[in-house]
Amino acid sequence: MIRKTLLTLALLWMQAAALQAQVTLTGQAAARTDFELAAADSGAAVCYDAGDAAVVETAAGLFAADVARVTGREIPVVAGQELPAKTRCAVIVGTIGQSCWIDELIAAGRIDVSAIEGGWERYAIRLVDRPGHGVRKALVIAGSDRRGAAYGLLSVSRAIGVSPWYWWADAPVKHRDRLTLRVTDFTSESPSVKYRGIFINDEDWGLYRWAKENFEKELGNIGPKTYEKVCELLLRLQANYLAPAMHDATTAFYKIPENKEIADRYAIAVGSSHCEPLGLNTASEWDSKTMGEWDYVNNRAGVDRVLKERVETSAPYENVYTLALRGLHDRAMAGSEDLDARKATMQEALLAQRHILADVLGRPAEEIPQVFTPYKEVLDVYNRGLQLPDDVTIIWPDDNYGYMKRLSSPAEQKRSGRSGVYYHSSYLGRPHDYLWMNTTSPTLMYEELRKAYDSTADRVWLLNAGDIKSCEFAVDFFLAMAWDIDSFDFRRAADYRAEWMSGLLGREYFDRFREISDTFYHLAFVRKPEFMGWGYQWATDKHGKERNTDTDFSFTNYREADRRLEDYARIAGQVDALMDRMPEANKACFYQVFYYPVKACELLNRMVLRGQQNRRYATQQRAATDALAAESRMCHDSLQIITAGYNALLGGKWNHVMTMKQGFAASYFQLPELRSAQLAAQARLEIQAEGEDVMKGLRSFHMLPTFNTFLRRSYFVDVYNKGREPLQWSVSASDDWIVPNRTAGTTRTEERIEVSVDWTKVPVGDEVSGCLTIAAANGESRRVLVSVFNPASPTREELQGLYVQHNGYISIPAADFHRKRENDVIRIRPVPNLGVENTALQLGDPTLPKQNTRRREVPCVEYDFYTFEQGSVDVYTYVLPTFVISADRGYAGHEATNLETQYGVCIDEGPVMNPSTSSIEYAQIWYESVLRNCRVNKTTLHIGKPGRHTLKILCGDAGTVLQKIVLDFGGMQRSYQGPPPTRAEKVH
Repeated sequence: MIRKTLLTLALLWMQAAALQAQVTLTGQAAARTDFELAAADSGAAVCYDAGDAAVVETAAGLFAADVARVTGREIPVVAGQELPAKTRCAVIVGTIGQSCWIDELIAAGRIDVSAIEGGWERYAIRLVDRPGHGVRKALVIAGSDRRGAAYGLLSVSRAIGVSPWYWWADAPVKHRDRLTLRVTDFTSESPSVKYRGIFINDEDWGLYRWAKENFEKELGNIGPKTYEKVCELLLRLQANYLAPAMHDATTAFYKIPENKEIADRYAIAVGSSHCEPLGLNTASEWDSKTMGEWDYVNNRAGVDRVLKERVETSAPYENVYTLALRGLHDRAMAGSEDLDARKATMQEALLAQRHILADVLGRPAEEIPQVFTPYKEVLDVYNRGLQLPDDVTIIWPDDNYGYMKRLSSPAEQKRSGRSGVYYHSSYLGRPHDYLWMNTTSPTLMYEELRKAYDSTADRVWLLNAGDIKSCEFAVDFFLAMAWDIDSFDFRRAADYRAEWMSGLLGREYFDRFREISDTFYHLAFVRKPEFMGWGYQWATDKHGKERNTDTDFSFTNYREADRRLEDYARIAGQVDALMDRMPEANKACFYQVFYYPVKACELLNRMVLRGQQNRRYATQQRAATDALAAESRMCHDSLQIITAGYNALLGGKWNHVMTMKQGFAASYFQLPELRSAQLAAQARLEIQAEGEDVMKGLRSFHMLPTFNTFLRRSYFVDVYNKGREPLQWSVSASDDWIVPNRTAGTTRTEERIEVSVDWTKVPVGDEVSGCLTIAAANGESRRVLVSVFNPASPTREELQGLYVQHNGYISIPAADFHRKRENDVIRIRPVPNLGVENTALQLGDPTLPKQNTRRREVPCVEYDFYTFEQGSVDVYTYVLPTFVISADRGYAGHEATNLETQYGVCIDEGPVMNPSTSSIEYAQIWYESVLRNCRVNKTTLHIGKPGRHTLKILCGDAGTVLQKIVLDFGGMQRSYQGPPPTRAEKVH
């Protein structure tokens, strides 16, 4: 096990080495490939050409500062070729064709950069002896362009131990007295995606308040100081694209001239969100008093004039221009409700914007980077036949919840502008915000973004990063994939948070980080913390604010809520222990990137679920009711405390940045409604057996779920007090094969009895029964019926390994199949850390052709099961709620449809039913599916006779991701995640 862990860790760090180039730290210089960067009595000079691009100077300054961060000593930065006296070593950085240093070395044949010349953002690292100017040895970084040079130099910063997150996440920097580098010649590849960056959005509650009240008090808003830190982060992460904050509370980016100059110094191309044409922030910059109405039908000249002025302002700098026509404040444009009229208006507006660009920039429009994002209602207009110039990049958006709504069709994949993605790690809108905590599954991100990339989305990747804080990991992960998508697979995606945090805090923590992260993402995939209020936002005009309710997690069925609380308690305890052992220098970083996310999600879930339990207990008049209320209040108060602790870190560096009270309509963070019980003066006995979900009117006796010899599980009986005095209780069994784990006790509140069966003593039979009697000292008693299913035939040996009917259902985790059938095209693969059972199954690559589920040899997975029933059975399949990715799916064929995704479900050789993973955005089924990261489809099939059968899930649309299957014969109880797996145990 240890060897396997070490091998996995080594592979992950080998993959990460691509981001750090081939430069590593070593001891004292001992080989020709070693380079002395900083020693006790000397240090290399950092040399660049003053005539090179501004970002090269910026990178040189950052690198020198990084050396000082590590060693505590400054090294000289030289803009030219006049070096300080006694300079023995130099770090030379420059752009091919713009740096005299680099060009001289090329001309002298000292470095060969032919592999990168003319490339996009590539760099070469070479070690050169005696390069001239009195230097004995030089570490040379040559860039194919300005960003390539900067990326190459800053990759060495990573190698000496300075993380790109040293400021934004306070990643510690380990002190070293000496920096000696071992250098292997390295030539980088061009990044997978041409433009890679973030959109700062919904910043009102975090970044804006932090800048206004803390970081940029003098400005009272987000401005140059903040944008400099953002641009530095992007440059260090090898990104190149920024869509600035655009809410109306925030000062618009172009209103402060210094902002665009800073972006240029860091070589960050400035773009804008999908609703900001040509970089105009319509939310805060459009003034109807001086500009007229924002109405392209009635104020076309006014709109075009203002847009032209914006292009004139931004023209000297690198930009990616957004072609757009939406309403103010990210809403639909006012105008005709006729879709054709809207299309005609948008067509005219986009062509006018193209003419403005060509006119102002003096270049053909085809040579100017432009993007168009068919977001929300704009996709309807695009699908109506909007003609988009071939060179414009189509930015395909997700549905705001991580699922790509559409990707390029075969025809669109031939466009010269290709495509890109706009993806959310934070969102404000229907049906519910998630602005507090980024918990989007990394494997879901990889699955969706990989299929986008494989559909030609390689021109622009833009991540909605909220206000950056709490989205740090998502930003890093997104940009790392955009840099080198082929260095990732599902396994690395699942482990990347542990890999990332180990890079920040120490490789020795990798195993613990991976274990905790796995549970953390599984729990949040099942239900995001922001969705735990179980309400909808803006559901009606009368009640726009979320109204919190009970969750669907069940305390009575399948121990579902208890398991969730136990899992959260376990990982919260683990991060507590890690915090206690973490070196002082690491604690601020650990608090931000892991402690607060895990601890806060645990407290939030516990607050909500204990509140739900409290209200049920109050109805039952349990003596434990007030204790649950107190626990819920404690969690609420603790959330305030640890959030304040976040804001107080490092003397208040991040004060005002973290809050749970985000958005306009969310209530999930509020203290739940809590109730009290009216207790009797004396002790009073009552019980509740596992599975008793309905409190009144269903039956007049207590009964446990049936004990099944093929699974051999235990069930609980809660003994609870309804009075103020202590309750003395005892339990007796009608038969010696009924085994309670406790036989007597005294409680002021409640105690849980675990009941199991002694299978060596229980009689053989289909209808074995007995009972438990729970008696109180005051003479009260309650009986609990016990049923056992222990048939003589089939035997346990015959059914071991099969999925067996249990209490009227069969539950199957998708990845635990018996057989799979593939073909030359479709490969079926597990997806770790995804799905309600934490491993899902992907039926083929999502870019591959649709399969015909009616054909005999269609790829499929098979699950063998045994049932004691016959007749109708409801088969529930749990799948990722993915969309039809292409609008042009060709000819559907005879009696078929291409309007929705399909996969097949059948039993044995019976009829094949074809449910879907897809729906129309904003339909009710979409609301429900995205909030639970799962679409649950019910298919009714038929079983001819009891016995062994095979359930088949057939590949229709390639890329379908299956999470779980439940066969309900009439016994499945209400729950959120469905019953746990019912695979028969192996007989030892």
